[in-house]
Amino acid sequence: MTPTQPTTSERPANRPARSEGRTGRQAERATRSTSPQAIRTDPPRSGHRTGRRIIGLAIGVVLLGAVCALSLFVGSASLGPGEVMSALTGTADPIIHSTVVEMRLPRALLGVLVGAALGVSGALAQALTRNPLADPGILGVNAGAGLAVAVAVAFFGITSISGYVWFAFAGALLSFVLVYTIALRGPHGATPVRLTLIGVALTAVCTGITQSLELVLPRVFDQMRFWGVGSIADRPGGTVAFVAPFIVVGLVVAMLTGRAVNAISLGDDRARALGVPIGLVRGTSALAITVLCGAATAAAGPIAFVGLMIPHAVRLVTGPDHRWIMAYSVVAAPILLVVADIIGRLVAWPTELRVGIVTAFLGAPVLILLVRRAERGAM
Repeated sequence: MTPTQPTTSERPANRPARSEGRTGRQAERATRSTSPQAIRTDPPRSGHRTGRRIIGLAIGVVLLGAVCALSLFVGSASLGPGEVMSALTGTADPIIHSTVVEMRLPRALLGVLVGAALGVSGALAQALTRNPLADPGILGVNAGAGLAVAVAVAFFGITSISGYVWFAFAGALLSFVLVYTIALRGPHGATPVRLTLIGVALTAVCTGITQSLELVLPRVFDQMRFWGVGSIADRPGGTVAFVAPFIVVGLVVAMLTGRAVNAISLGDDRARALGVPIGLVRGTSALAITVLCGAATAAAGPIAFVGLMIPHAVRLVTGPDHRWIMAYSVVAAPILLVVADIIGRLVAWPTELRVGIVTAFLGAPVLILLVRRAERGAM
């Protein structure tokens, strides 16, 4: 008689099934992979990412220095390296010395300051409102500051930057508060599209009033005809020295709010759970935006789209951490502004286009793309 094979239930207890053996080995591997020893031996990915961010920031600083140096050579009168170096050392011809030291160097420095102010204020506005379309120009902040400057020139006879910068601060703060307050009254709160529409409407109103003052009062037109389109050229003497302290203070305040802004960007409830004083952070951030936009607008006029483009661009490298976003914006936004200024000198040589016109050409397609993505719900 042929013996019968034992069934599965008749197997000895010391012989587990193959599937059971595989399950046991998988559990053992999972246990080993999550043990404290295994966790300690894993490479720290955050450290590698921080290192890449630092390297990228250093590359950006070098690139910023290169474009600033290039801006000293380009203009209606092209200069060679030897002429620029002799002008910087004080051994050049008086005309070359005046062109480089008194015109092009302050222009480049002002581009760095204004670019950093607009880039960081845009990143902070996007984080504070949780609105990817937020920008000092789109939200009406720059236009409000410009209208305040026009009022200062028209009705108070103020023509120096040291006088009308305070009006620019007041106009920037009032515009920001007005747009955000009106947007909150909607049925769904301050949504990105609602903030954008209200900001565009306020910008149109402020721009219309400013242009009306320029048409009615010739002295306002003479004072603001180039400033009104956004320009870092032909600024009054001492502009860089005057606005630099305001912009530096605004940048420092913005950087100090980075960690708290990261929490607020996750939502007010989570921020409260983490112990973040939401009211204090929002007030401090609004103050930083006001100082940065007010000083930048008083110095160079209402330049749009820089604060919109740069945060989105650097976010591709830094990720969602606003501390790094603002740090990169300090470098990347001046690069964009100085490059736009150089392009404006070249495309209409020997005359030039103002930097505000060039940034508008560059930024308008970006805004259209972002709005289309917002409509599709990608944001």
